[in-house]
Amino acid sequence: MSLRSNRVGEQMKKELGEIIGRKIKDPRVGFVTVTDVQVTGDLSQATVYITSLGNEREREETLKALSKAAGFIRSEIGTRIRLRRTPEIVFEFDASVAYGNKIEELLRGLHENQ
Repeated sequence: MSLRSNRVGEQMKKELGEIIGRKIKDPRVGFVTVTDVQVTGDLSQATVYITSLGNEREREETLKALSKAAGFIRSEIGTRIRLRRTPEIVFEFDASVAYGNKIEELLRGLHENQ
């Protein structure tokens, strides 16, 4: 990934946090945290990694709601970040947080057994 795409990704991450938290009024979107944004080198696509509270069904509903609002979110990003072309946005869950929690739980269990 180039330096420019990294900068655009970081700026998008900051703006997406605010847009999702304040502008999206869908009740299916609960507490969502944007953990990372990966932008392709040609700035045509952006994969937004999110985490959300709730069970699996609630997280799936959140993902559906964000995917449905992707056009609105893209237009908001376009007005906030000065780019010639605003990237297409794809939302995915960030499994690294759950994975990290599982590893921490395993390590804690090992420590307690000693």
